[in-house]
Amino acid sequence: MRHRCKVPMLGKAADQRKALLRALTTELIRNGRITTTKVRAKAVQSEAERMITLAKDGTLPARRRAMGYIYDKQLVHALFEQAQERYGERQGGYTRILRTIRRRGDNAEMAIIELT
Repeated sequence: MRHRCKVPMLGKAADQRKALLRALTTELIRNGRITTTKVRAKAVQSEAERMITLAKDGTLPARRRAMGYIYDKQLVHALFEQAQERYGERQGGYTRILRTIRRRGDNAEMAIIELT
């Protein structure tokens, strides 16, 4: 039964799953676009939007929460500088998921997640 389970388990233990989502979120913010499986893209979408919302807030506690989640300290500073001008008037929907062709090896559904 998976009622009210918002984040998929991704076939990993809790510590590995959290590390994977942190790494994918960091790379998405760094590069602006990553290619991954559809399920992982949907899982990382909420985390990335949460970090951008923290950056829009811009307060010191928000910056500390973002630094505790994103691996790169310089990336957090860059995100907090750019977020207000880039996403200031938006109330959400900072990422977009585009489905692509299935992966050749195991036929997994692939997707591109990008910042808009």
